[in-house]
Amino acid sequence: MKNSFSDNKQVKVVSTFSELVNSPFQGTMNAICWSRNLVGDFQEIVAKLELKENMTEISVDDLLALQLSEKGNLARDILLSDIQLLTDFGASPSLNLLKCYERDDELDFISTDVYSYHVDRSPIATDTFLCTYHGAASDILPNDQVEQKISIPEIREKLKELHEGSEAEFEAFLEEYFFDLHYQPKPNAIPINLGIGHLWRLAVDHPTQQVLPCVHRAPIEKDGVYRLLLIC
Repeated sequence: MKNSFSDNKQVKVVSTFSELVNSPFQGTMNAICWSRNLVGDFQEIVAKLELKENMTEISVDDLLALQLSEKGNLARDILLSDIQLLTDFGASPSLNLLKCYERDDELDFISTDVYSYHVDRSPIATDTFLCTYHGAASDILPNDQVEQKISIPEIREKLKELHEGSEAEFEAFLEEYFFDLHYQPKPNAIPINLGIGHLWRLAVDHPTQQVLPCVHRAPIEKDGVYRLLLIC
């Protein structure tokens, strides 16, 4: 089945985990998708897991303790396999059951929560891995369809008023509070939805990265529908 993102220059679509982790980012391509049509009943797993507060990390033991139907077992096997693949690769995957993330509404002119388009930053060479098995899926945007929020004059001026320090200290202030990681979509921006069941690798901002980091955001959750999300 052809994906809506398969013709996009930002995305490379692969068919194995090995290709996912070994394919280099290059040019404008900073997102790689292991395209999958998963079998199994992930809804059953979500229904049997216990949500504590707005987000709960689900352990392998939590998964193994569930009494599941045949289709539920198929879904659990996929989750365990993905966790093992990423762990063996050297990543630290976290499986999350999610009602919603915390919102950042402290400032009315700029948001720095995960619902805002942003990039991930790391001091070491790493990538972000992401898969949504149930619920709403994340979006990404090409880098030429976004503008860094701190470069928008009215936002920059309000941040300077908030800072009240020297110009030399201002750039460090923007980094310290992660304002520089967030982006505003341009008027005609077309988001790419990451879909359900595909395992993604997104480029991160770090010193040795050869491409621009991938701009992405968490989705607004559907009412009453929990997300089941693997991320590292």
